[in-house]
Amino acid sequence: MHLDEPLSDKEFNELDKFLMSDKVGDDGMTMDALHGYLTAIALGPEMIPMAEWLPLVWGLPDQAQPQFKNDKEMQRIINLIARFMNEIQITFEVAPQEYEPLFCIMEQNGKELIDGETWAWGFWEGMQLRADAWEAAWESTEIGPLLQPIYLLGAEEIKEDELKFVDTPEKCHALALNVETSIPAIRRFWAPLRKSGVTTVKRDAPKTGRNDPCPCGSGKKFKACCGAEPTLH
Repeated sequence: MHLDEPLSDKEFNELDKFLMSDKVGDDGMTMDALHGYLTAIALGPEMIPMAEWLPLVWGLPDQAQPQFKNDKEMQRIINLIARFMNEIQITFEVAPQEYEPLFCIMEQNGKELIDGETWAWGFWEGMQLRADAWEAAWESTEIGPLLQPIYLLGAEEIKEDELKFVDTPEKCHALALNVETSIPAIRRFWAPLRKSGVTTVKRDAPKTGRNDPCPCGSGKKFKACCGAEPTLH
């Protein structure tokens, strides 16, 4: 299975089951949090290597790895996450109008409401990887206000006088809708800078060779880890 192929429903559920298992930490990311996290990384100010962002997915102390049952499982799960990321990136490049945040839906008083807090938390965590660089967006009169709903829904702490904006499911639903409509503008804001960054990486950084250490940080050779084709069962 190639890295540019989207996850099937079966693979999505497989990754979801792993992330919900005891192999990851209590603060590990669920699929909706992971989607928000990868979205922030995919559209943000600069490229971030997988070796840097992957450990935070697990939610384990000292950025430890999960207790994979074997190397094959490690390779498989990391490959699924890499493809999940690529799916987001390809959507932004090829059909950005088709991008949709992976929000949860809950029922409240007979109505279906969007629960976007976990997704927004993931996005917020992705922003924190390059918090200084994101300042340019916060300072923008166009983009700064669009980031506010993400902050209100996803930040670990907000100001006491801001709690009134998220104190009911209906208000959180409205904020989540604002987040969804804001993503295209946030992406357009960063796109020129990201393109410059990609060009620089291609020019100055050597491509990972099959015998080089895998950038995911596993300690294995690339050809035996993320560069290998997974075996489907």
